[in-house]
Amino acid sequence: MPSLSCGRVEPSATFASLMKIDLEQRESSMTAQDPFAAFKAVQKEAWSLFTPMEVFTTPSAARLANFAGVAAGQRLLDVGCGTGVVAITAARRGAKVRGLDLSPVLIERAREHAQLMNLDVDFKDGDAESLPYGDNEFDVVLSQFGHMFAPRPDVAIGEMLRVLKPGGTIAFSTWPPHLYVGRMFALIGRHLPPPEGVASPVLWGDPKIVAERLAGKTKDLSFEMDMMTPSALSPQHFRRTMETTIGPLIKLVAQYKDEPDKLKSFRAEFEALISEYFDAGHNVMRQQFLMSKARKV
Repeated sequence: MPSLSCGRVEPSATFASLMKIDLEQRESSMTAQDPFAAFKAVQKEAWSLFTPMEVFTTPSAARLANFAGVAAGQRLLDVGCGTGVVAITAARRGAKVRGLDLSPVLIERAREHAQLMNLDVDFKDGDAESLPYGDNEFDVVLSQFGHMFAPRPDVAIGEMLRVLKPGGTIAFSTWPPHLYVGRMFALIGRHLPPPEGVASPVLWGDPKIVAERLAGKTKDLSFEMDMMTPSALSPQHFRRTMETTIGPLIKLVAQYKDEPDKLKSFRAEFEALISEYFDAGHNVMRQQFLMSKARKV
């Protein structure tokens, strides 16, 4: 797998615009229809720099497609599709695919992928909590590290199941809270707490909570653990890559730009965490993730 850690990913104009966003100042824009509108606006900007990470998520996209039993002829929706690696994988197998993501920047990248392969995939930017599709429209609904970032889990899963036909398959990949990525988000949360009412994304990586959230709505729930092994030259290199591609980390580094001591302390904590999962013998990180699958009743 190519390494992103050899070269610095420089923040772009999008990064500059992100620095101007102050969530508290935007609270007045929240509406009764969506009390998390301002939070989602920040997410839309922050995650727009995620594109380089697709080299890490491409292999795991195939694993999710395999786990879900994606096959030709299925009507499939990829929620939080990012740069389209799951959607493209499914379309390559003959599924009739649609993909949706909050970030227009990532959607444009997904369209480029589809165009390169001459695949007919309908990508659009939109909200996982308000899917622009009809009831019972899809045979399969997937999400790879996507729907988990919706602030209201009950709303997101309700929408995913609404558009899934009875007997259809819902499957998603998420990060367990006790492993690297889950612990990373916990660390970020201690320095940059989320707005009140926003659920922790890594709770979707706890099988017990997944079972509770799907109870009464699905059957035949099953789980499988897998491993992602992104390449890196060192914990320091990997920390730098993450800081320039992962939305919450980008915002946290920006928050501490005038407080070098706090930034130094955070980076020391972060690199110590990374070191626990860095395999120096193979120059890779070892990041386990959880796949969950069920059928709609």
